[in-house]
Amino acid sequence: MPARLVLSSCCAIILLAAAACPSLAENWSQFRGEGGNATADKSQTPLNWSATKNIAWKSALPGRGASSPVTWGDRVFLTAYTGFGTDETDTSDKSKLRLHVICIDRRNGEINWDRSIPASEHTQKFSRRIQDHGYATSTPVTDGKAVYAFFGVSGVVAYDFDGNQLWQATVGTGTAGFGSAASPVVFENLLLVNASIESKTVFAFDKKSGREVWKIPEINRAWTTPCVAAVGDGTSELIINQKDVIYGFDPETGKQLWSCDAIDDYIVPVPISHDGIVYCLGGRTNRCVAIKLGGRGDVTESHKLWQVNVGANVTSPIYYDGHLYWASDKAVANCLNAKTGESVYRKRLETRARIYASIIRAGERLYVTTRDQGVVVLAAKPEYKQLAVNTIETDEDMLNASPAVIGNQLLLRTDSFLYCIGEPAQAAGK
Repeated sequence: MPARLVLSSCCAIILLAAAACPSLAENWSQFRGEGGNATADKSQTPLNWSATKNIAWKSALPGRGASSPVTWGDRVFLTAYTGFGTDETDTSDKSKLRLHVICIDRRNGEINWDRSIPASEHTQKFSRRIQDHGYATSTPVTDGKAVYAFFGVSGVVAYDFDGNQLWQATVGTGTAGFGSAASPVVFENLLLVNASIESKTVFAFDKKSGREVWKIPEINRAWTTPCVAAVGDGTSELIINQKDVIYGFDPETGKQLWSCDAIDDYIVPVPISHDGIVYCLGGRTNRCVAIKLGGRGDVTESHKLWQVNVGANVTSPIYYDGHLYWASDKAVANCLNAKTGESVYRKRLETRARIYASIIRAGERLYVTTRDQGVVVLAAKPEYKQLAVNTIETDEDMLNASPAVIGNQLLLRTDSFLYCIGEPAQAAGK
């Protein structure tokens, strides 16, 4: 229980316990938060903000990037890149490209440390497609002891909380026009990395040593972050959504448990799960599929609950109170009945701005981050209602990263700055 809820009783004990054990604090430790479901049930994040309103702090970043922030206690981690491809004038020497992992003090926005590695010689050349999001797209993940970052062909790197490099591993040299995108996740003692683009492989590394524990070959055209979903019987399944097929694996061993025919196109959105069901979006024609977990073999006929021709090509959904919500990359807000797949509403956002970031929920509000028209706030209910549109007028950079929620605050990243949106005192966990 967060310490601020019990300050009126046994205040000193609770605060000391939280300080001694950061895992008791509220954390947003991976892409789209705990479990990848992009939800903070009890948070009361601001409805409105601007360059002069509800900004607790802003931190100038040492480089560009499209990765999202993650948090543990009073630490915020994110990635960036410098030296090459930061704009159209910075394309003369790819050997100068460096890939950064940054630790920021959540209380005040000061940079605690900034570590970098040189990029691989196999890194893609600069192009307009790459410029769209850059060379630091994958969101890092932390387990409270270390932080792990994935940089595509430049591999995986792990640092402890003091910024000491623990290990580095390579995952392949393949590239594609979009670049790399999948973010790593932690499962027990393993770090799971989808390197479909780099080597058509999902890897499991020992998170302490970087040793390869198992790998899954032939993962085809999947830019998506792995999903570890609770089955409901005390076990978990690793869900990988790829071209044509959705797979369920044992996350401890990498053994395939089931397969289900699905979306006949490349996949970017992250699967989400709720009550033993996994929901997957994807494809340029926009599809959505619901599958009951726990099957074995080909479950296309036995466990596929529904499939509909509405979805998203890039962005990921959230589940809330029997409904799925998302906003597609073409700025269309969607609400589906999670039990039937029936569309409840489809509404084009008034901003009509392109979207790369994914929707998040904080309490009774949905936050949709557009690329260049700010953040749209919607009511988290099966009736379309726009509550606000927020922009930071002094920052014209693109918004490609999904926000993080911590306490009653949002952490919002542009190419140049990380913003903490909310009351300043909350940044210290008070």
